[in-house]
Amino acid sequence: MRVAILGCGYVGLELGRQLAARGHDPIGVRRSDEGVARIEDAGFDAVQADVTDREALAAVPNVDAIVFAASSGGRGAEAAREVYVEGLHTAIEAFGEREHTPDRLVYTSSTGVHGDHDGDWVDETTPVEPTTDKTAVLAEAERLAIELPEQYGFEGTVARFAGLYGPDRYRLERYLEGPVTAGYLNMVHRDDAAGAVRYVLEETLARGEVVQIVDDEPAEKWAFADWLADECGVEQPPKRTKADRLADGDLSEAGRRRILTSKRCSNEKLRELGYEFAYPTFRDGYRDAIERYRTAATSER
Repeated sequence: MRVAILGCGYVGLELGRQLAARGHDPIGVRRSDEGVARIEDAGFDAVQADVTDREALAAVPNVDAIVFAASSGGRGAEAAREVYVEGLHTAIEAFGEREHTPDRLVYTSSTGVHGDHDGDWVDETTPVEPTTDKTAVLAEAERLAIELPEQYGFEGTVARFAGLYGPDRYRLERYLEGPVTAGYLNMVHRDDAAGAVRYVLEETLARGEVVQIVDDEPAEKWAFADWLADECGVEQPPKRTKADRLADGDLSEAGRRRILTSKRCSNEKLRELGYEFAYPTFRDGYRDAIERYRTAATSER
């Protein structure tokens, strides 16, 4: 299976490695020289192209599947629309109008589309009701990923990622030093984010559907931080309530929304599809980072 990974970054690089290791033919697509070099260092083919530029995408060969994993770089709604809606639309048309069309599209979205549910569980059947301009863009992109490919004879899947962590993104200091604000963490290790996308491609699952990619256990932030501190052999960090944090008065509107947003994301559908996690919970996923932290701390004594 030949797979074009458009916006081949943190998850895309791992997806390419996993696909190549299993005998597939991944092609990573990035717009920068540095991005292309990172793909080549990961051991698979690279094409330099901007996903929003239809003429540039002509350099990508025909493929069996597209994974749209481009990022807007954490910028606002306008930048998000340019990438997630306009870029996705451009990519679907560019590949869909070829003589050899793909069989699949997987669009990588975010559980952020759910907004606040006051700590309740959410899954693929939970209505998406955007509360910000950016989440409205994400919801529009999800609809586009399901509906537009059908016009070109192939099918779309939305892979809705929880918060990503893993190599270079463990952020131990944030939780070990604190203060830690109350709330839930919905997480998935990078290797499982990539692994779940690979799995639905290989097994031809979730066609025309949304699937949430999140591990088995949403974590309460205070409990997670205390567990992490105990495992690292340091004092448990200071805590603060949401009210305490909001009272500081230094948050942007986006920051306030993040503090107030609370939900627990279910992976029941992904489990029912048969995916087996490499890191079912944070206790498994943080083990290597904890060992490195303890080793470094011992060497400094």
